[in-house]
Amino acid sequence: MIEASGVSWRYGASPVIDGVTVTARPGRVLGLIGPNGSGKTTLLRLLYGALRSSTGKVTVDGGELGTLTPREAARRMAVVVQETGGETALTVAEMVLLGRNPHLSAFQRTGRDDHEIAARCLTRVGATHLAARPFAGLSGGERQRVLIARALAQEATHLLLDEPTNHLDIRYQHEILRLVRGLGTCSIVVLHDLNLAARYCDDLVLLGTGGVVAAGPAADVLDPEVLEPVYGIGIRRLDLEGELHLLFHPITRCGCGS
Repeated sequence: MIEASGVSWRYGASPVIDGVTVTARPGRVLGLIGPNGSGKTTLLRLLYGALRSSTGKVTVDGGELGTLTPREAARRMAVVVQETGGETALTVAEMVLLGRNPHLSAFQRTGRDDHEIAARCLTRVGATHLAARPFAGLSGGERQRVLIARALAQEATHLLLDEPTNHLDIRYQHEILRLVRGLGTCSIVVLHDLNLAARYCDDLVLLGTGGVVAAGPAADVLDPEVLEPVYGIGIRRLDLEGELHLLFHPITRCGCGS
């Protein structure tokens, strides 16, 4: 479980996150949603310690994040940031093996067990056939699979992902999130697409200007009356065969004076 209580962050004089409290529970996927600039990525960085809030605290399984060493934190939390360029000369297998570093001493080399764990993680994400290929030569969807495999190789109990579907086509968006959903870990994912959030997240935190607008089960947060003031767009909700879908349309305002 990851819990944040009263955390804040500002860039200059402008608060981005102000006194936010969130809880990510074991075995569930928590989605962070909200318009651009609402602080989704900032909040995620606070949750895994890349940023340190001057207020409140973040705990991981009851232990305060600020008291953990980097190695201890990496054993508990695996992080997948937005997919970037693949300038590294590493192969896919070597990239996944990096996930074993938190379990090695300063001068210890990876051993047979580490290679077996890395191989299992590649199998789990359906990327065994990529093992010998250069990471730099992979497609966006393939890179995301490999980065998730590297995160799994950490054997952490928590997975945090920043827009894992960014720049991916529809097929890979669903494959990546279906993979995350099936892991059974405590997962936190930043998403822009509300329909993807509806399909793959158990719980949601909706961020607006400076704070949390709504939090709870996905079906409760994805209420048009809650979403429309935050996003500034008309929303229609459909429940089809047990699945929630959102349709969007401009808000029309009558200027006729009647």
